Amino acid sequence: MANQTKRHANRFLLAALMGCVTLGLTAYTAPANAQAFPNKPVRLIVPFVAGGATDIVARLVAQKLSAAWGQPVVVENRGGAGGNIGADAVAKSPADGYTILVTSGSIVTVNPHMYAKMPFDAKKDLAPITNLASGPQVLVVHPAVPAKNVKELVALAKSKPGQLNFGSAGIGSQVHMAGEAFVYAAGIEAQHIPYKGEAVAFTDLAGGQVQFMVGNIAGATGHIQSGRIRALGVTSAKRSPQLPDVPTVAEAGLPGFENTGWFGFMAPAGTPKPIIDKIHADTVKVLTDQEVKDRLTQLGMAPVGNSPADFGKEIAVEYERWGKVVSARKLTAN
Repeated sequence: MANQTKRHANRFLLAALMGCVTLGLTAYTAPANAQAFPNKPVRLIVPFVAGGATDIVARLVAQKLSAAWGQPVVVENRGGAGGNIGADAVAKSPADGYTILVTSGSIVTVNPHMYAKMPFDAKKDLAPITNLASGPQVLVVHPAVPAKNVKELVALAKSKPGQLNFGSAGIGSQVHMAGEAFVYAAGIEAQHIPYKGEAVAFTDLAGGQVQFMVGNIAGATGHIQSGRIRALGVTSAKRSPQLPDVPTVAEAGLPGFENTGWFGFMAPAGTPKPIIDKIHADTVKVLTDQEVKDRLTQLGMAPVGNSPADFGKEIAVEYERWGKVVSARKLTAN
């Protein structure tokens, strides 16, 4: 009887010890859980120079997330190689949620088709979080270009094959692809001039170094309002509320033409799902903020905030679409 009592006591002691170990492990791993995220500054990597549409959206969202998290959310610009340099930095960062890529669609849907050698695998090395916002682009020209509408620009380009230059945010950027889509639909030949960001391209367009561009409304609006560049058409199916007097490219001479750009959050692959889910949930709250919605509307965009799974599906569909365009246009980056 004494031995049996001793065995029961030993079992009880063992169970108690195991319970203490379990509690200790739980306490030890707690900082890695989403409830503790973030407990230090978070970096948003914008893979283009400051001032472009990607940068504008990033800074708008960063300000609100910083307030929500009680931690600095720092926007860091790393331009070059059509966004590949910044995206690669994120892909090789620790998968802990503290480094987030603010991607334009082209980086993960166009660049893999354009570059013979990519420094990272967009499908394997980056995890989708959410599409932040999307919106159309606008076809703009330097004021000295003798074309007052889309038809006249097309006619001018056809009369001077390959002599007109169009700028972009870099090879394979969504601004580049919007320009290529326009050139292809119009049946013209024009010389692509890549820059390290949309803002730099707009500056050179305003200075007359390039003749036209199909850029994001967010980046173009200030230049249009100042008269430094002239808008000929927006790439949406309907006119933009931000540029109500500017016709769509479709109604101005290229029936059926439509193109939109988007900006999203992605994290290094392997980032724990609870952290991905928290970033997603808090970002969606930010996108429902009326001030953010109003600002995006002013920039010609609309908030999205879809789920990581749905965002991943969107990327997959667009990846296939641009693959066909790149192949048809025989576009390469290296």
